[in-house]
Amino acid sequence: MKFELQHKDPKSKARAGEITTDHGTIRTPIFMPVGTAGTVKAVHTRELKEDVKAQIILGNTYHLYLRPGLDILQQAGGLHKFNGWDRPILTDSGGYQVFSLAGTRKITEEGVMFKSHIDGSRHMFTPEGVMDIERKIGADIIMAFDECTPYPCDYAYAKNSMERTHRWLKRCVDRVDETEGLYGYNQTLFPIVQGSVYKDLRERSAETIASYGRDGNAIGGLSVGEPAEMMYETTDLVTNILPEDKPRYLMGVGTPANILESIALGVDMLDCVMPTRNARNGMLFTSEGIINIRNEKWKDDFSPIDANIGGHVSLFYTKAYLRHLVHAKEMLGAQIASIHNLTFYLWLVNEAREKIKTGEFASWKNMMVEKVSRRL
Repeated sequence: MKFELQHKDPKSKARAGEITTDHGTIRTPIFMPVGTAGTVKAVHTRELKEDVKAQIILGNTYHLYLRPGLDILQQAGGLHKFNGWDRPILTDSGGYQVFSLAGTRKITEEGVMFKSHIDGSRHMFTPEGVMDIERKIGADIIMAFDECTPYPCDYAYAKNSMERTHRWLKRCVDRVDETEGLYGYNQTLFPIVQGSVYKDLRERSAETIASYGRDGNAIGGLSVGEPAEMMYETTDLVTNILPEDKPRYLMGVGTPANILESIALGVDMLDCVMPTRNARNGMLFTSEGIINIRNEKWKDDFSPIDANIGGHVSLFYTKAYLRHLVHAKEMLGAQIASIHNLTFYLWLVNEAREKIKTGEFASWKNMMVEKVSRRL
C-alpha cells in the first residue's frame, strides 16, 4: 500500500491524498460504508459503485468468522470473490464486537474468550489468531487486535488496557510479518491508538504505534459515548503525533458534522453504521439538513430526496413516495433510504476533498456543519 499526500488546507489540518492498494486507488478524505457480514445492508454492489460511488468498504472479522465461516471464505477465494466487490476492503479485528459482549467474555493476556451471540458456542481470539483470520478473509487493510475501552472508564483501567493493546500489537505485527496473504495480493496492517480520553495515555499510545512504521494508523476508542468536544480534543492531540506521510483512520465516526470536524483535524479515513442504520428508521441526511421522512410534512412533497448530490436514487425518488414506502413497511423504503444516505456521505467527503484542493475547506466546513446538523 502507498499513500501520497497531495494537498493541505491552509487554515486547518485537513488534507487530501491517495491510497493505492492492489484492488485500486482510494481518494482521501474518504468515508467507508460498513459491510458487517460481507454486505452493506440493503445495498447491491452495483449500487455501491454507481450511485454511492464507494471506493472502499468494511467487513467485520467477528461476524464473518462466525458466519459464513473461514472455510467458505477460503473456498470462495476471499471476501472480494465471495461478495463480488473488486475494490479495496478493510476489516476490523473484531475487537470492538468481542468487547461489547461484556457479560459473555473473559480477557486475559493471551486473548479473549467469548461466547457467540448466534449459538452460545465458545471461541478464543488471540492477536495471532485474529491475524490468521484476517488473512483468510483477505481484506486489503487489516486492523490490529486491540481492546476498545468503554466510556467512562477510570485511569487505571484505561492504562492497563492500553498497555495490553500495545503488547498485543507486537504479536500482531510479528504474525503478519512472518506470514503472507493467501490470494495473490498484498495486505497491510494498521495499528490502533487507545487510551480512552486521558491525554498522557493517548500521547503515549500514538507514539508507540507510530514507532512501528506501518503503512497507516488508526484511532480507536472514540465515539463510544464521550462528549463530541472531548472526541475532537483527543483526535486533535493524536493527529499531531501520528506521522503526516501515513493515512489516519478514525474508527466508528460518525454524524456528517463529526466527519467534517474530524477531517479538519487531519483525519483521512472514517466509517460508521449510522447512514444505513438510521436510514432503516426513516432518518435521511441531506445537503440541506436532517429529515425524518416519517413526518406528516413530507406526505405531499414531490421534490427529489436531494437534488444537490447526484445519484439516481436521490434524484429520481420523491420525499412523498419514500415516506409512503416507509409507512407501508415496504423493503424498498429501507433500500432507497440506505442508498441515499450513503450517497450523501460520499458526496460530502468528495466535496471536502475538492475544497481542500482549492484552499476553501475551513470556511466551507463551518458553513456545512451548521447546515447538515439542522432538522428540517
